[in-house]
Amino acid sequence: MSPAVLPGAVRTLFPAAAERERIGGWLNAQLATALVRAQAGPVTPTLDMEAFLRELSALDFEQPQPLEQALSWTIERLQGGMVQMANPRYFGLFNPGASFPAQCADQIAALFNPQLASSGSSPVPVALENHVLRAVARRAGFPPTAAGHFATGGSESNFTALIAALTAAHPGFANEGLLAFGAPVAFYTSRDCHIAWQKIAHQAGVGRSAMRAVATDGAGRMDPKALSRAIAADRALGTVPIMVVATAGTTGAGMIDPLHACADIAGREQLWYHVDAAWGGGALASERLRTHLEGLERADSFTVDAHKWLATTMGCALFITRRGPVLSEAFRVTTDFMPSSVSGLDPYLNSVQWSRRFLGLRLFLSLASAGWRGLGAHVERSTLVIERVRDALVAGGWSIANASPLAVLNAIPPQRLGDVRSLVKRVVASGRAWAAATTFEGRDVVRICATNRETTERDIGALLTALSGAAEAQQ
Repeated sequence: MSPAVLPGAVRTLFPAAAERERIGGWLNAQLATALVRAQAGPVTPTLDMEAFLRELSALDFEQPQPLEQALSWTIERLQGGMVQMANPRYFGLFNPGASFPAQCADQIAALFNPQLASSGSSPVPVALENHVLRAVARRAGFPPTAAGHFATGGSESNFTALIAALTAAHPGFANEGLLAFGAPVAFYTSRDCHIAWQKIAHQAGVGRSAMRAVATDGAGRMDPKALSRAIAADRALGTVPIMVVATAGTTGAGMIDPLHACADIAGREQLWYHVDAAWGGGALASERLRTHLEGLERADSFTVDAHKWLATTMGCALFITRRGPVLSEAFRVTTDFMPSSVSGLDPYLNSVQWSRRFLGLRLFLSLASAGWRGLGAHVERSTLVIERVRDALVAGGWSIANASPLAVLNAIPPQRLGDVRSLVKRVVASGRAWAAATTFEGRDVVRICATNRETTERDIGALLTALSGAAEAQQ
């Protein structure tokens, strides 16, 4: 027998409106203070991890605590327990200080919590995401018939490209898998591509050996002649080439592969042509910088991560293709429990994911509030930051290894500062700034990337001080 009176909601999980408003206001104030501290404090973690893990192990979830206490504890531990991407002296990977419109989008998405699998249950969110996708596609020179979806990141989006390429390469792939080809398959990308392509090859079942890491031209760009030779060699051995992947903004050096030359080769060989513009694709926002992406419009598909150069919160990637029917074929399923099943519209029918968060709202609100001009100004500002850093380093006796039009610098210190990796360790340990060590064309370099929206001349000075006087900075 059911109880006579249905129990009320668990109030700690679903508080009344007044309590929700009170805690929300308090949390916003706490977060505003935390941001100020993150921007002014050390870039690197300061938390005693052994002590933290002891604290964590004591939280067995048997005895609940007030929500505000749990929130305060979490904010405080995050404050000292991670690299602070919101700090304007973070010159590291492509993780930006997130824009305010994108942060607002996360709050809205969390409240309404739409299920982005179906246009039947979420007609406005699906239409809104498609509107943004079409806007980005137009910006890239793709036709109005272009299709795509939002994804959690570049790895998922690039994985989609490989699945689409396999689907397009053989009509039997959807049902028979790789057996349809009757021979090993291969795809081609630069040796300086993102290493996630190895995982993607594994996930897709083609095997890591299917990825051909094509030689570069000595300046960090894929060598078209080497690409042609690799394809010809595979065909001679009976291997089936399926896709060419050009990179627009390599992770280490920000180099852009010769997009037109790669398109010519892919077209001649009748291969799917994908451009991994996860980072460099942000240049589409800038009238000045987008010219460096000429040739992107010839691709069958491309990837952009809005959570990189376009400063949305994690993770917000886009996959866009001019060959929408291939995408629909790659992910087609039939079921009667979904509220709608419209091929080419419902995200679950044209993407890897089924249940999915409302990712596209982050870029929608950024574009709606700043427009292409505002996003373009944000992107261009980061290149100006790198110009300032480059000029100062060269004046100080450093040499520059890369020639990227994007916001990343590969710098080689003068001998008096020691080897690159030891130098970078000292800089990071100082907490005054964050840079990375990597290898470019066989040489160790200091990798400096402008990621933060609010980096100032003073922050640039702090980085330069840490780089040129790293030993003193550590003390």
